[in-house]
Amino acid sequence: MTRFLAIFLLVCLGFAAFGLTLPKPDLVVASDGSGDFKTIQAAVASIPRTNHERIVVLIKDGVYREKIRVDASFVTLRGESRKGTRLEFPQLNDDFTAKPDDLGRAVINLNHADDFVLENLTAENTAGIIGPHSFTIYGTGDRTVIVDCDVLSHGADTVSLWLGDRGRYYHARCNFSGAVDFICPRGWCYVTDCHFYEWKNTAATWHDGSKDRDMKFVLRNCKFDGTNDWVLERHHVDAQFYYLDCTFSKTMADKPPRRVIYPLGNAPATDADLQRNKDLDTKNLWGERAYFWNCHRAGGDFDWFTNNLASAEGSPKPEQITAAWTFAGKWNPEKLSGPAIRQIKTGAGPIGVGFDAPVTVKGKPRLVLSDGKFAEYAGGSGSETLVFNRTETSAGEVAAVELNGGAVFASESAATLRMAQLSLPAR
Repeated sequence: MTRFLAIFLLVCLGFAAFGLTLPKPDLVVASDGSGDFKTIQAAVASIPRTNHERIVVLIKDGVYREKIRVDASFVTLRGESRKGTRLEFPQLNDDFTAKPDDLGRAVINLNHADDFVLENLTAENTAGIIGPHSFTIYGTGDRTVIVDCDVLSHGADTVSLWLGDRGRYYHARCNFSGAVDFICPRGWCYVTDCHFYEWKNTAATWHDGSKDRDMKFVLRNCKFDGTNDWVLERHHVDAQFYYLDCTFSKTMADKPPRRVIYPLGNAPATDADLQRNKDLDTKNLWGERAYFWNCHRAGGDFDWFTNNLASAEGSPKPEQITAAWTFAGKWNPEKLSGPAIRQIKTGAGPIGVGFDAPVTVKGKPRLVLSDGKFAEYAGGSGSETLVFNRTETSAGEVAAVELNGGAVFASESAATLRMAQLSLPAR
């Protein structure tokens, strides 16, 4: 049993043990008109940019030939099935540059949309030309999560998450394909149990970690394949790669991680090439930082990916390199426990229930008071404090939180839905 299957089963068992069901989606997209919207773009455009609570959009099986722009934060796009729900659009970046539109250069455009989750569907840039930039996902939001998806292209920069100065990204159990730097995060990124396919004899992965020395791109238990002489990675500016328990196909070229030096190929260097290299010198301060542990290639290993984890800063052990470690403890997308109640504010008026992180409310939970009366949910979804109004005159203390058929869960993006812990704090 894989670690992630175990996590999934624990979550399901947790729901069953407490008699809970997953909250219903907020919006349903169905191309046949049986949902709230017929297109994905119409659904995401209906969500206010000021949104602060988790909004789940269920996309029913079908082929959606469109590209979309997500402006709101805390949005989940969930397919009905990974293969049956398909979002596709042919978009070469050169074509977009020549004739821009309001949606963006990719199939899925995340416009400063934080805490975005994409799960259980296929998204493909169907331009179909090997090589040129053909973005499938382009994003400038923090805490982007992609799980159980096929994200495909034949071109460069398939998944381009480019917040840069503070971007954090998490991917699990996905299939990725493309050509030239097709997974290319700027910031911090943790990828696990994913499959990569490189369509060209160029680099599959790329990283920009130049804004902070701690920025890192971690790939764990991933499989890499591709055309003959495909290359594992490269970078233009400071980068930091960690590969653990990864496997490489026999067709991988014997080319170690490297900084790009211009000109490419064997052409003579021009003045422009020399100036570009000089400019990049100022963004390459920390040396080559590519670390490997227990990685192997079909047909035999190359010397450059022998175990060298001990040479990384802090000499981390393989078991230390987790998602929480990658994000320096500031975000743990694999965390299972949800926000906990930290305080209860009572008085003559409404009752405030404060959590240690923002929560989303679905339905009408209520408070059970010590005298047998209730306080009904009044508002606060998307914040750390929920407000409840007493239903009638009562001086009773809060005895329990009753979901009353509703749900309270973390608003922040994560690999799984994290239900709030509703135990009351000790008086």
